[in-house]
Amino acid sequence: MALLSDAEIEERLGGLPEWERAGAAIRRTFECGDFVGSVNFVSDMVEPAESMGHHPDLEISWDKVTVTISTHSEGGLTKADFELAAEIDAQYPND
Repeated sequence: MALLSDAEIEERLGGLPEWERAGAAIRRTFECGDFVGSVNFVSDMVEPAESMGHHPDLEISWDKVTVTISTHSEGGLTKADFELAAEIDAQYPND
């Protein structure tokens, strides 16, 4: 899968306003209310990640989960990263 150019990344981020670029990845932090909410949120990420064959890095901090997405095998951002971010946003549009 081809890496996206800086211009393509910025264009795609325009459609995902809650996400930010973090080097060779994109990232968003979700407010989940408490630890149980955070764990449930992470559990909900299993199905879309598995069905897409694309797995985010997840960081739990009590009431927050930070999702970081990158195509590690390509060393940067590809369209698959933005597809997964859009799928996550569809499930959790406004945290």
